[in-house]
Amino acid sequence: MAQQKIIPKPLFDTLENLAEAQASWVVSHIDSLNIKTAAQELHLSREFLLSYMGSADTFTAYRREVERFLQWSWLIAKKSLPDINRNDLRDYLEFVNQPPKDWITDKTVARFQDKLGERVPNPAWRPFVVKISKLQRNQGQTPNVLDYRLGNKSMQAVISGLSTYFTYLQQEDFIETNPVALIRQKSRYIQRHQQQKVTRKLSHLQWQHVISAAELMANEDTDDERIYFMMSAFYLLGLRISELAETPGRIPAMGDFAPDKHSRWWFTTVGKGNKVRDIAVPDIMLNTLKRYRTYLGLTPLPSRNEQTPLLNKQRGRGGLGTRQIRNLVQRCFNRAVTHLTQQGLEDAAQDLSVATVHWLRHTAISADIEQRPREHVRDDAGHENAATTDQYIDTDRVARHESAKHKQLKPKYDEIENEQ
Repeated sequence: MAQQKIIPKPLFDTLENLAEAQASWVVSHIDSLNIKTAAQELHLSREFLLSYMGSADTFTAYRREVERFLQWSWLIAKKSLPDINRNDLRDYLEFVNQPPKDWITDKTVARFQDKLGERVPNPAWRPFVVKISKLQRNQGQTPNVLDYRLGNKSMQAVISGLSTYFTYLQQEDFIETNPVALIRQKSRYIQRHQQQKVTRKLSHLQWQHVISAAELMANEDTDDERIYFMMSAFYLLGLRISELAETPGRIPAMGDFAPDKHSRWWFTTVGKGNKVRDIAVPDIMLNTLKRYRTYLGLTPLPSRNEQTPLLNKQRGRGGLGTRQIRNLVQRCFNRAVTHLTQQGLEDAAQDLSVATVHWLRHTAISADIEQRPREHVRDDAGHENAATTDQYIDTDRVARHESAKHKQLKPKYDEIENEQ
């Protein structure tokens, strides 16, 4: 008799819905697991996730790691969390690198759906999603669940997320030890780099074509003034997409731009870890803001605490979400790719065709570090330490590449003579 497939169900809803009372199906599902502390583990995990309500990105990252681990612990290992040891954790790390194909999907779907007034699991949801690059997608390729592999950065996120989660369970006196801390050879799962540098960024040539494309689009169609303002903000302020997009509990507003008592303008945002920071606003950004506000029919500069959304929807109320921002940025990238191709710059065009929104932040910081003191760039970018900012300094790599540029495959004749 064939063994019945184990198909996991989602455990944790969106941030907005997680705080609501648990649906009846969750209770029956937990009871069916025959794990004595499963209900308590679900409750503690839910409380752990809710502690990150102020940071949507952090919540999403931890939800992914906690949900996957509980699924594995309950359905595969059939163990409660207090019984997990270092060997179990090693097994889990092998599991997430190559999960069963029944646990993988080729597209991202919502965890839950509304049905008869209740949130119910989406049968199409799976804990793991196989993805392909933009270049592969542009070439007509489609994702295949058999190709799923966990990248180095993703494995780092797994280990880091679980370590924080187990530390929380320790503090709640639910487990005695953190199994992540007991693994002595984490390097087996994480590749180490001599000195990792940021490479996913646009060249000066590519950025020039991107911002020129944005300006041309705005001049051709005033509705695209949003794109020109947005691209300027990404580059001149070094923002993450989450710092421009509407997220639960926060809509970036015009009043986030404000002067201090010396008439120096600053942009206030909320970054990783729900940390508030002020970013110095250059004069050209202020001029771009005036241009954008004039298009919107507003005064050239915002008043203090003005709540007008920074990136307004053209239909409906509120600000733009991350998906809408990505779509607008992609339109601009596509225009720039066309311009590069028309000028015969095929290599630059192909590289730009795989760029993502986050490349803009890397591009901004890399350009900034060439002109400004490191500590100024660090504070504007919201880096906790200078080592992160140092990843954007390319002078040592430039010198290293130049010294290697003229290596010879065959030794010169006079060098051979000197050896004889």
